[in-house]
Amino acid sequence: MRLPENSNLTSRFFQRVALLIALGSALIGGVVAQTHAPAEPPAKNAAPERSGKESTTPATGAAEPASPQVPITRPKQQSWPAAIEAQGSIQPWQEIHISAEVDGLRVTSVLASLGDIVKKGQVLARLNSASVEAELDSATAQLNEAKAAQAQAASTLERATRLAPSGGISKQELTLYETQKRTADARYSAALALVRKQQLRLEQATISAPDDGVISSRSAVEGAIVQTGNELFRMIRQGRLQWRAEVPGDLLLRVAPGQEALIRSPLGESIKGRVRQVSPTIDVSTQKGAVFVDLPTDSNLKAGLSVSGTLNAGKRQVLTLPASVIRNRNGIETVLTANQDNRIEIVEIKTGERRDKLVEIVSPLDEKARVVADRIDTLTPGDSVSILNRAAPAAPAPAN
Repeated sequence: MRLPENSNLTSRFFQRVALLIALGSALIGGVVAQTHAPAEPPAKNAAPERSGKESTTPATGAAEPASPQVPITRPKQQSWPAAIEAQGSIQPWQEIHISAEVDGLRVTSVLASLGDIVKKGQVLARLNSASVEAELDSATAQLNEAKAAQAQAASTLERATRLAPSGGISKQELTLYETQKRTADARYSAALALVRKQQLRLEQATISAPDDGVISSRSAVEGAIVQTGNELFRMIRQGRLQWRAEVPGDLLLRVAPGQEALIRSPLGESIKGRVRQVSPTIDVSTQKGAVFVDLPTDSNLKAGLSVSGTLNAGKRQVLTLPASVIRNRNGIETVLTANQDNRIEIVEIKTGERRDKLVEIVSPLDEKARVVADRIDTLTPGDSVSILNRAAPAAPAPAN
């Protein structure tokens, strides 16, 4: 019969299912028991167990962020030319006024014009000398007459002197002849002086250049009647010009003859000169003194021109920093410095002259100041920084 066989199979199936359920329950119970069992405390000296790969991510709030690293530079002493900026005008070294020395003569010809380069003795103008020549002739005639009277008086005195010892002439007559001789000599001298005077007037009728130079002004006009003292020409002696620089009194003390100067031409080029003379006094109202600088004769500057320039008054010691470490905000110049705690401070500075890539520091820094040389636009006061061991690159020394 098939029924009993099916019953055995069914019974075995249920037995197996029950066995599987018992095994699963036992496993679940062991896991739960192990999970809730208290953990065994680690040994005191036991080293912590490390994983094969350590985590490089710091725990939140475990450490502060690293301080930025910055290079520093220190102000350096350097020897710079003591340059003095000045303003002034171009003037003739010497200007000669050429005037008439005779009265009442007419200008017959003018031979020089404004800007002409002339030589010493060159004729500039001529005056009508006819009247002077006539007076010279008259004076010459008087001189000849006086010379003849002098010769006659000398001859008479000589004869009287020979006769006096023998009594051929009285002492009174001898004295008279001596007086006539002295009178004749005096008249001759007067006539000679008159001739020389007229010769001089004749020479003065020709206006000549007293030295080499350049005609800077001409007042002579043909046909005009001149009087003594009337200016006819002005001449820049030897064509030499000078720069008359106005320098503040405290800076004038640094200037000395022989120092170099650099004058800036309106055409853009610079002209070298040399200090010839320094004013011994300072103007009370302006508190400035004059410095006279000789200019080369081939310069393109003109008298009367107002120009600026620089006087090289020797050397001076200055404290400098590279221009790249200085910040300028609304005209206020500052630098960032690192204090003893390596924290950033902002310092307002006063600067002076600038040469090449360097700036003169007037105040308040000294050579011990630690000035931040990089990242100056990203740091703020109070920031903590780490100072790099390497020094910031130094700026090149300024050219003299």
